[in-house]
Amino acid sequence: MPAMSRTGRNSLSGLILPASFYARPTLQVARSLLGKYLVRETPAGLRTGRIIEVEAYSGFHDRASHASRGRTKRTEVMFGPPGLAYVYLIYGIYHCLNVVTERAEFPAAVLIRAVEGEAGLIDGPGRVCRSLAIDRELNCHDLTGGTSLWLEDRGDRIRRTAIGTFPRIGVDYAGAWAAKPWRFRLKM
Repeated sequence: MPAMSRTGRNSLSGLILPASFYARPTLQVARSLLGKYLVRETPAGLRTGRIIEVEAYSGFHDRASHASRGRTKRTEVMFGPPGLAYVYLIYGIYHCLNVVTERAEFPAAVLIRAVEGEAGLIDGPGRVCRSLAIDRELNCHDLTGGTSLWLEDRGDRIRRTAIGTFPRIGVDYAGAWAAKPWRFRLKM
């Protein structure tokens, strides 16, 4: 696993989120990610999106989490230190980006479900990754380093009343865990 930076540093637009931001309870990190910016460095320049929807997955017992089936090659990154990117492929065609949270050896992450980008609303984790050129090459990437892919705080403050709470999507197989109100979205 890559070494993590301990303090945030400034980018051209804001403060790059440090490892300590991610090293908190997953539901707290999930809510805190709303209004932050996802930044992707590409050969064509920077692509950005303001995060407006996320979904939390926390621990071995969360039946909706990939880690509930145990530690595998795919889920290994979820057991890493906070602040890593967990990028995986679904349906053989769509990439999904998660940020690893909490602490090493405890599998937890937050899925980035929607962003507001230069072209408007980008809704759905597969569309987010496609529009920001995020793929499995970025799996295990250190999001705190300020290269290739990172998240930053540009000073937007989100009131708790501006956050809607909903059940998670696409995890019906998880039974009662699917109904957990662990999906958070900015009210537009």
